[in-house]
Amino acid sequence: MTKQEEQQLIEQLTNPATQRKAFERVVREYSEQLYWQVRRIVLIHEDADDVMQNVFIKAWTHLDDFRQDSRLSTWLYRIAVNESLDFLRKQKNMTLEHTDDVESGVANMLVADNFFDGEETEAMLQEAISTLPDVQRTVFNLRYFDDMKYSEISKILNTSEGALKASYHIAVKKISEFFKRRD
Repeated sequence: MTKQEEQQLIEQLTNPATQRKAFERVVREYSEQLYWQVRRIVLIHEDADDVMQNVFIKAWTHLDDFRQDSRLSTWLYRIAVNESLDFLRKQKNMTLEHTDDVESGVANMLVADNFFDGEETEAMLQEAISTLPDVQRTVFNLRYFDDMKYSEISKILNTSEGALKASYHIAVKKISEFFKRRD
């Protein structure tokens, strides 16, 4: 979506007469890319669907909070990342005593997931990513899979570019070490 198209969409979102139709367009335009970002964080399709519902509910109820100091996509990514991390925190709190079992079985869960179409190496990559702390995992996913610039990630996660670069570097090192241990 071009900046001009996005600006027109934002104008429609701020007009009560066109707000609902414009939001339907937001859902159509951004659902797929947000879904895959959420999916890379929470891993399981059904969980990603649940988080996505929360993302769009939160976006709809907080439309008036969008200050337009960043792109609409950046604002939506921020909501999606925060909702995903909240979901993981709640999940970890519920399964705190089983955390090691959950993390070590990620590859098996993915392969068993009907919506996972990757191969063994991709499952291992997802397992390695799942061992990262939440912030490192999120930074890695946004940079590696979405090829986002650090400046944009900085807006989404509300942190400095230097900290993001360090997190990404550490994440890559941990993932490399994970694969070396598997060889």
